[in-house]
Amino acid sequence: MRPGVPIDLQVEYDLLWIRGEFLNSDTDFGKVVVHGHTPVVQPEVLHNRINIDTGAFATGKLTCVVLDKDGHRFLTV
Repeated sequence: MRPGVPIDLQVEYDLLWIRGEFLNSDTDFGKVVVHGHTPVVQPEVLHNRINIDTGAFATGKLTCVVLDKDGHRFLTV
């Protein structure tokens, strides 16, 4: 997501390919954005985004996040 652009005005290219500007942003997107496409050793939880890409293609470690009224938890296989 491109910081500063409302969700309904995001363009497909940015939703698929944006990297640095999104990853380095402190922007409140109105919702916590759950994403991948940037492998990390462990899930990364920030106030505006959760990265669940633990590099399954290279590590064999697949992670998903469970979101509920109590918050979140991770499942990894």
